[in-house]
Amino acid sequence: MRHHTPKRSRTANRAVAALAGLALGAGALITINMYASADESGAGNATKRASTGQTQVFAAGAATISCPDVGAKLTSVPSQARAQVDRELALLDRQVAEAYQRLQDSARAIQQDGNFANNAIMGPLKDKRVATIDRIAIAIGRTGTRPQGLESLAACTLQASGSQQGTGQNGTDRQSANGPVAADFVDITTVRPNVRSPRKARGASRGVFTTQCGVNANKLHNSDNVIVAPGVGNGAHHTHDYVGNQDNNAFTSNEEFAAAGTSCRNQGDRSTYYWPVLRLQDGTQEFDAGKLGGGAEGNTGRILTASRVTLNFVGSPRGKVVAMPRFLRIITGDAKAFTNGTANANASWSCTGFENRQLTDKYPVCPKGSSLVRTSRFQSCWDGRDVDSANHRSHVAFADPRTGGCPAGFKAIPQLVQRLVYDVDAPSLGDNGASSPFYAVDGFPEQMHKPITDHGDFINVFDEKLMNRMVQCINTGRKCR
Repeated sequence: MRHHTPKRSRTANRAVAALAGLALGAGALITINMYASADESGAGNATKRASTGQTQVFAAGAATISCPDVGAKLTSVPSQARAQVDRELALLDRQVAEAYQRLQDSARAIQQDGNFANNAIMGPLKDKRVATIDRIAIAIGRTGTRPQGLESLAACTLQASGSQQGTGQNGTDRQSANGPVAADFVDITTVRPNVRSPRKARGASRGVFTTQCGVNANKLHNSDNVIVAPGVGNGAHHTHDYVGNQDNNAFTSNEEFAAAGTSCRNQGDRSTYYWPVLRLQDGTQEFDAGKLGGGAEGNTGRILTASRVTLNFVGSPRGKVVAMPRFLRIITGDAKAFTNGTANANASWSCTGFENRQLTDKYPVCPKGSSLVRTSRFQSCWDGRDVDSANHRSHVAFADPRTGGCPAGFKAIPQLVQRLVYDVDAPSLGDNGASSPFYAVDGFPEQMHKPITDHGDFINVFDEKLMNRMVQCINTGRKCR
């Protein structure tokens, strides 16, 4: 167990962004084109427009870097190339994180020279990405069909973030420019009920299987991600909570997962369940305050341990479920949804007593007596063949939200519903978190701690006997622990 001595201090005032007079709505994205065409009305005017755009973004608030997600475009990677491709994809993430840090550190230079961001940050970033993407294509092409068109994914853009640095009570700049801000929060009592469930057919599998694995009270943390960046330290660029399997890091093999200890009450469940930590922005210096994945990449404040973690596996509203294959990997949500868009976003934020109202792009402000809730519903359809896929998504799918049916060729499997409850005081929006600090989910530094980036990861390491018990429980409509 790691022990940390918290440093008691308060996060200073936080300012709500005003982006050059533009009001940003919930989830709104504004992209500044760093590569404006000179054909529009002359090279000089194009350069001037791009420079002016950069200067306005930094003068009014903060910007982040938006890059096309190369990994999401890889639908087929030969097994012989998988290790190198994973390393190169992790390198792309590191390049963006480093460029974003330079962007934050260069706000004054950019205000003084409108071309600075393009010449010193965005241009070099594109050059690095071109070389890395080319290595990915070569690696795949050695034993498979070389992917075409990846080079078009090299260029990145500046995106207005809706965040702005605040000034503390003593006139010192205390707030990280990467958020959160008051505009990221909403009073849950003002949200209309929005949860609908598909109607269950006569043959639905109505049972519930619950596994009890604790709340990570022993503080097992790291910033690896063995699913998306195996063999790469700090592949997540943010810190995870882990429950279940106690040997989860970037280098853990399936054999090591199978032999490891577990925090789950039933020792037949050695699965690993992990998610980005939630932090209170109160100035606490955590164990990772100066480390990559932690404070060095903008993930700061006191790590909050959930007061309750519920891990339920539920059935299909259309029919029976089949057993999940051992070592099946599932990622739900998108850690880069702020810049990637909402196609894979699956964040659900709410409050106890109000869970018929779920938020995706806002953090809820809960009334007195109500606790914060994060809910992740994992994909419940499997292709029947693979435990993983090149983009870590194609081998599983969500059921149709209206009918509950799986796509053609997919089989219904037990659906993991992960519910995390936090007893945290509501933030004070009127004074921008000065009297009661904001909370925020950890994330890639350029994702600005936006709530829409919440996500969860799961690797199935149930033993066969217990998995079969789960399936029987769910298919016969029972509630089992």
